[in-house]
Amino acid sequence: MTDRVRRHRRTKVLATLGPASSTPEMILHLFQAGADIFRLNFSHGAHEDHARRVEMIRAVERKTGRAIGILADVQGPKLRVGTFQSGRVQLQAGQSFILDQNQAPGDTRRVCLPHPEIIEAAEIGATLLLDDGRLRLRVQHKRDDHLVTQVLNGGVLSDRKGVNVPDVVLPIPALTVKDRADLDFVLPLGIDYIGLSFVQRPEDVQEARAIVAGRALVMAKIEKPQALDNLEAILNAADAVMVARGDLGVELPPEEVPIAQRRIIRAAQQRGKPVVVATQMLESMITAPAPTRAEASDVASAVFDGADAVMLSAESAAGQYPREAVNMMDRIIARVERDEDWRSLLDAKRPAPENSSADAIAAAAVQVAHVTGAKVIVALTESGSTALRVAREKPDCPVIGLTTNIHVARRLAAVWGVHAVVTESVHSMTQAVEVARKLARLEGFAAKGEELVVVAGVPFGVPGTTNALRVATV
Repeated sequence: MTDRVRRHRRTKVLATLGPASSTPEMILHLFQAGADIFRLNFSHGAHEDHARRVEMIRAVERKTGRAIGILADVQGPKLRVGTFQSGRVQLQAGQSFILDQNQAPGDTRRVCLPHPEIIEAAEIGATLLLDDGRLRLRVQHKRDDHLVTQVLNGGVLSDRKGVNVPDVVLPIPALTVKDRADLDFVLPLGIDYIGLSFVQRPEDVQEARAIVAGRALVMAKIEKPQALDNLEAILNAADAVMVARGDLGVELPPEEVPIAQRRIIRAAQQRGKPVVVATQMLESMITAPAPTRAEASDVASAVFDGADAVMLSAESAAGQYPREAVNMMDRIIARVERDEDWRSLLDAKRPAPENSSADAIAAAAVQVAHVTGAKVIVALTESGSTALRVAREKPDCPVIGLTTNIHVARRLAAVWGVHAVVTESVHSMTQAVEVARKLARLEGFAAKGEELVVVAGVPFGVPGTTNALRVATV
């Protein structure tokens, strides 16, 4: 084991792995630069590639002695047009354009839309967005096997570009045949979160949970307006949530995306569920060694809002500066969290405790730590719920999540302010306090003579029984 790793910030960093970051050396560099959890993007790469990445991440985990989370992000029902005779066409504003079921290559008049559910669900006047919203079409006529549209915003349309339908709830499952095959492959590898793409309804999350069967936590990606309409129900069904601003920014007007982001973060915080802000955070660092000032401000806004984690996509997966991008994210977060406004904003937005003894204990622990000036709160957690409850309160001091379960420790890697440590089981509060004292000192959170707050559930070893609080001195 190398020197123990401790982050001097609360907000976590999620880094996507890809062609630019899939060697053991680079994954270790990304971890050392600040990555707490890694994302495998199943929209790209073969199963064998992802399996190797899992092995490399676990090797870094063994080397550093720090639990590292893995998010497997499945593609979901990505809707696309077919192909063109010449590979691409130029569409002019005002012209008519047909989307049909004919598999023949398209031209300037028509193209195949291999999704009959779109044709069936679309209504006259509905808007279709092509190629991430660069082209806009309006449905003028509808037949059983095709749509006649008018081009509102023209441009070049090439083979297999994406289709978004912001006005319509589509009768399609969130998990495709490909997604199910990807889950069958990746779940036995021991990943920690499943990213569920294009969620529209809580039933989408429930379907995924039935397949996952407790082997990982389900993170619902909010990237469709329909998901915002069902946000509370989706959050109640999911274990975590991601503000996926790429497709969300296609289907929502740009001015609505920051409002939606804050709404999602606030709703997740109220439920004590981890929330990740993703997409285009440091986009220019794909090709440049430093971000724009606007990008730095964007990351800072998510930190001020209290997001559990911020995510890098192509910046770390395919960019020229993956290590620098992670380090920049780490630096921006650390600087924001030293600002006095950051603390006051978190305190102002702290949700009221839920009506349960476990929440009351968590809230009391945070208050006691604040009054006594405790250096750390140590949460003994069997399932992770005790650490989550304490983290929901956004305490002044760090939280050590002590667990006997490595899978729980890895899941806590995505949770705000929690430093997860795997330890042996304890059988009494006295023993729990001794272990907490030892590890708080060993992990560099408290020195001799300093105070800590210990939160646990009695009887020990029973999940979901947070009911005991103790103040101790190292």
